Formats: sequence, C-alpha cells, structure tokens
Amino acid sequence: MVNEIIKQAIADYSEELTAIRRKLHSEPELSWEEYNTSAFVVQYLDELGIENHKTNPTGVIGEIKGSKPGKTVALRADMDALSVEELNLDLPYASKTQGKMHACGHDSHTAMLLIAAKALNDMKEELHGNVRLIFQPAEEVATGALEMVKQGAVEGVDNVFGMHIWSQMPTNKVSCNPGPSFASADIFTVKFKGRGGHGAIPQDCIDAAIVASSFVMNVQSVVSRTIDPQKPAVLTVGKMTVGTRFNVIAENAVIEGTVRCFDPEIRDHIEKQLRVYAEQVASIYGASAEVDYIRGTQAVINGEESAKLVQQVATEAFGEEVLYDEKPTMGGEDFSFYLDEVPGCFALVGSGNPEKDTGWAHHHGKFNIDEDAMVTGAELYAQYAWAYLNK
Repeated sequence: MVNEIIKQAIADYSEELTAIRRKLHSEPELSWEEYNTSAFVVQYLDELGIENHKTNPTGVIGEIKGSKPGKTVALRADMDALSVEELNLDLPYASKTQGKMHACGHDSHTAMLLIAAKALNDMKEELHGNVRLIFQPAEEVATGALEMVKQGAVEGVDNVFGMHIWSQMPTNKVSCNPGPSFASADIFTVKFKGRGGHGAIPQDCIDAAIVASSFVMNVQSVVSRTIDPQKPAVLTVGKMTVGTRFNVIAENAVIEGTVRCFDPEIRDHIEKQLRVYAEQVASIYGASAEVDYIRGTQAVINGEESAKLVQQVATEAFGEEVLYDEKPTMGGEDFSFYLDEVPGCFALVGSGNPEKDTGWAHHHGKFNIDEDAMVTGAELYAQYAWAYLNK
C-alpha cells in the first residue's frame, strides 16, 4: 500500500518543504486576502506542469491526472493566517507584517500539500485516477470551504482528505479516528433592551445589566440540565457589552457567544433553548430580547472506511507507534463542508516538542511548529492519495 518511491521523494524534498513553509510564515495573509499566497501556489503548480485554476477570489484548485483510469481523490490545505501579533521575534522567518501571523499552522499545510503534489506528480504515469488539490482560503472565518464547494472543488471527487498540524500532540504522531473529530461551531448574539435612567432612581428603570447578567448565569443550565451528559456540548459567553457610564442604569446590553457540539439534534435544541431563555429572562424584568443565531461550521465526522485507511497508511509508512488517540475537540473546522458532499476524513499530525518550544496553543502569538512533523504530513497526504486510488 505504501509507495517507497513517494517516501524517498518526500525525504529528498524536505529542505524545500521547510523553505516553502518559512516563506509563507514570514508573509502571512488574512482570510480572503491570500492573493500573494495563492499566486505562489499557482506559480509552483505551473512549474510542475500541474493543471490548475484560481477560484474567486483567492482559492486554487489543481489536478494531477494519472495515466490510468480510476477514481478522483481530493487533498485539501488551508492558506490563511490570523490577526495575531507574532511573539517569536527571534525566528529568522518571523512574520514581516505587524498584527498578522500564521498562528495555526496553515503555512505548513500549504507547504506540505505542495510537496505532496510534487511527489505524486512524479508518479502520475503510475496513478490509477486523479488527485484533486484544493488550496483553500478563509478557513479561520469558516467561509472558505463552502465557497470552494460552490465553485466546484469537489465536483467529480470520490473521496476527500485533509489534515491539521496539532501542537497538542507529540511530533510525528498521527490521529484519525472514525466518528466525531471537530465540533460544529455557531455564533450567537443576544440584545437586551430595558429602560435607562439615573443610577440613583432605579425604581423608574429596567436595568439591562441585571437582565444580561441573569441570562449569563442561567443559560448554562441549558447544557447542564437539558442535555444528556453523555452528549458533549459547550455554550460559552465570550463578550458582554453593557452600559455607558458609572451612574447611569443601562438601557441596552449585548451578549456574544458560541455553541459547540457534535450532534445535529443537540445543536437544534441549544439554539431553541437559548432563544427561550433570552425571552423568558427579559420578560421577568420587563425588558425585551432579540436573538441572532448564526450557524457556522458543521461537525467534522470522519468516515469509518476513510479513517481506517489513514490508520493503515500511517502504520505502514511510519510504524504502529505513530498512531495516537487524540480525543474529539470542540474546536471548529470548515472541512466539514467537503464531507457534506463526499466521503472522507480529517487527520491530525502532531508537532508538539518541548525541546523546540512548539507546544504553545494554536492562535497564540508564540505558536510555532516542529518542522520535522511536516515530512510526516506531506507523506501522509501523498500516501493516502496513492493508497486510495490503488486499493
């Protein structure tokens, strides 16, 4: 199942892999602004002779066409950076742009897929079918994958595979379990309107601060008392804006938060209950409530057959000890929109190494990766495609 020529090619291209990642890391671009990144991807694919085209505005889709008939497998890498200040100032490849940083590893994803594409392209005469290359913008705002799907990224695709470098796992470990991997990620905003007035005359007012505070304290019981405790869910209030001055009773309060879970029925239930709690709490105090609930990413549910193929490929390529049982995360990942269309799975590749100080959380200004992990990731991309097309 494992192709030794691909393995050797990835090893031979390892220095180039690191160089690409460092270039991308030093030149971060935010969601929907990945113009230079996508231009670099296009140039790289052009030089390899790999057919490709841009999607609007900053995505890239490539296609390695095997010489033998077969299916089409898609490999996906995201490209966008974050509005995070780089704190790794001693790195020679630190971000050159203040306030922007590859703080989640998407630079490495792009680099790994480019090198995997190079190795697979070397083998195209032996490929049974085609490899679709999806270089996706705007994962961090959870809108890129859906837009790529709309623009044909998975048309004619039989299976899709993606991965994420993961600082919470030891370097080079691979995790890809069947079933839930990443949670659905929704955003809610609740606006309470009371009646403002002087802080010394509360009897003439309806205090929006009291209403909002009561809601924040009570809404947690939606999870703790209305959901089966064996079905995980998180409801987090992350922002609360209320009042204008120390001696003025607030007329308005705005609460913002997120809901995470794996079960669509639980998702529906939480949205419904959140609206009920907001309206009822407001009613108790004589205020009014307006709820805006935005559904973001779907839950990433790995297909059993695809996940087991990843495990088999990883074991044969790197040894049985490479497999790691990483538990599902409440983090969101818009790879889910590809899985809505075709079977597939999403893997994690460990890059946490205490000796290299690469255990910082994703989205932190000190985030960095153990670049040794990229060889594992690039080979996993390529070997999965090879195995799927030849099984």
